[in-house]
Amino acid sequence: MVNYRVIIEKDEDGILVARVTDLPGCATEGKTRAELMKNLKEAIQAYLEALKEHGEPVPKTSPYILSIKSNILA
Repeated sequence: MVNYRVIIEKDEDGILVARVTDLPGCATEGKTRAELMKNLKEAIQAYLEALKEHGEPVPKTSPYILSIKSNILA
């Protein structure tokens, strides 16, 4: 299993937005934490599958699993 660093923020409409810093352009959103986590797993999987399909290397991961900018998930 590979762990990726994720930045989670709440946008001006209250939607949770996640960016995977190790995978440029990989981002998703969700109205709830559960929806965000489901979408995040799907986004990472799709991103990695696309890299493999195009014969591109998988980026190395950062030493962090999850970074949260503020306490929005409590």
